[in-house]
Amino acid sequence: MGNITGFKEYPRTAPPKAAPTERVSHYQEFIGLYPEKELHNQAARCMNCGVPFCHSGCPLGNIIPEFNEAVYRQDWREAYDILSATNNFPEFTGRICPAPCESACVLSIHSAPVAIEEIEKHIIEIAFEKGYVQPTAPVLKTGKTVAVVGSGPAGMAVAAQLAEAGHTVTVFERDPHAGGLMRYGVPDFKLEKWVIERRIKLLEDAGVTFRYNVEIGRDISADELRRTFDAVVLAGGASAPRELPLPGRDLKGIHYAMEYLTQQNRRVSDTPVDTEHILADGLDVVVIGSGDTGSDCVGTANRQQAKSVAQFAMMHQPGEERPAHTPWPLYPTVFRTSSSHEEGCQRYWGVNTKAYLGDENGDVRALLVSDVTWETDDMGRRIRFEEVPGSDREIPCQLVLLALGFTGPANASLLGQFGVSLDPRGNVHAPETTYHTSVPGVFAAGDMRRGQSLIVWAISEGREAARQIDMFLMGKTNLPSKNAVGMFG
Repeated sequence: MGNITGFKEYPRTAPPKAAPTERVSHYQEFIGLYPEKELHNQAARCMNCGVPFCHSGCPLGNIIPEFNEAVYRQDWREAYDILSATNNFPEFTGRICPAPCESACVLSIHSAPVAIEEIEKHIIEIAFEKGYVQPTAPVLKTGKTVAVVGSGPAGMAVAAQLAEAGHTVTVFERDPHAGGLMRYGVPDFKLEKWVIERRIKLLEDAGVTFRYNVEIGRDISADELRRTFDAVVLAGGASAPRELPLPGRDLKGIHYAMEYLTQQNRRVSDTPVDTEHILADGLDVVVIGSGDTGSDCVGTANRQQAKSVAQFAMMHQPGEERPAHTPWPLYPTVFRTSSSHEEGCQRYWGVNTKAYLGDENGDVRALLVSDVTWETDDMGRRIRFEEVPGSDREIPCQLVLLALGFTGPANASLLGQFGVSLDPRGNVHAPETTYHTSVPGVFAAGDMRRGQSLIVWAISEGREAARQIDMFLMGKTNLPSKNAVGMFG
C-alpha cells in the first residue's frame, strides 16, 4: 500500500479536459494527463484492500492494487509489467471502457472510487514514452496456423496471445483498416485512430499478418479457410442493429447510429464515404437510445453544428444513488452525464416514440411521442410501463438516429457457411469453458459469441479463447488465465 492514509487525504480528481465550447470545434481527444504530483496522489487513494473487489469487477482480472502501488512509487516498468500481464490493450480500455472495476472499488461504498481507468491510461502512455512496449513473439514457432475472422478488440487479443504462444496468425478484415467498432464506431474525440495504428504495428512486428478488404464467406469460403488453417476463430462482433419499426419508418432522414458514426469516422480519416451522406449541420436531431452509442451520436452531431440535439430514453431518469437491484459491487444503474452531454443535449426520460412523421417530400419532420410511467418491483426494477393519458405531442426533427443496441452477428451467411450452431439469441454457440463451436477446429470469441458487450469483455474473451485454442493445437498451454494471476498473485 503506497500511502496508508491516502484515501483520506486526497479527493478523487479528473484529469484536465478542454471546455465544451472549444472541443466541439474538432475531433481530437480532449482529455489530458494528470500532472505528476496529481497522478501520485490518485494512486495513493488505493487502499490495497484485503479482498480487492476491483479484481472481480474487471472482466480481465486486472491486478489493480499492485499497479497502483507501483505508480505511487513511480516504478513505471513494474506498473507496466503488472498491467500488461492481464490486459493486452490498456490504451483502449483506458479511454473507452466504462470501468466496472471502479464500481467494485471498496472505496466507492462511502466515497468516490479510485480513478483506475485514468491510471491505466497513464501507465501505458508512460510505458510507450519510455520504450517499454515492444513486440513479443518467440523465436521458435510451433508450425501451427490460425485464422482470425475480425480485427476488433476480441480478434486483436486472440491474435496477440496466439502469436506470443508461437503460432502463425492471420487476421482477416473486410474493411480497409483494423479495429472493428473501435475504428468505425467510436468517434475520434474518444479514441484517435493513431492509437489503434500504433498497436497494429506492434502486432505486425510480432508476426501477425493482417489481410484487409477480405470478406470471409465471399472472397474466401469457410471451407477454404478451414482447409488452409489448423484453427479458425470467429471474432466478427455483433453489429446487426436493433430496429424501431414504427409508422413512417420509410421516411428519409432516419438512420441507424452506426451508419452515421461510421461515415464521420471515415471523413476524419480521409476515407471516402461511398453512401449518401448523413450530416446534422443545421438540423434538429433526435437520438433514440440512451447508451454510449447514443452519447457518441450526440457528440458527433454537436461537432457537425446541429441546430439542436435531443436524446430519448424510454426508462425513467435514474437516481444519483445506487438502487437496490444493483448494490455494490455491481455496476450501478445511476444517472450519468457523458462528456457529449456536457456539450449540449436536451435529454428526455420516460418517453415512448409512437410514429415518425413526414412532410410532403417524404422527409422526416417530427416524432410523435408520449410520456410513460413505470411500475417497479420492491427492488426498483422496471416491470411494465403505461402511457400518460393526454401526453401525445410532436418533437420536431429532421434527422433521427436509432441507437438501440445490436441484436447479434450481422453476417448470417458467414455463419451458415461454417455451419456453427447458434444460441437462442442468435449468437454463435461456444461454451465459455472451451470457446469451441459445434464445428471442430472453429472457435468463437467476443460479441459474436456473448452478444453486445464492453470492450473489456471483448479483450477478455479473446485472451480466454486463445488459451483454449493453444490447448487444442498443442495439447497444453502456458497462456495465462484471468483466474490465475501468476507472478503478481
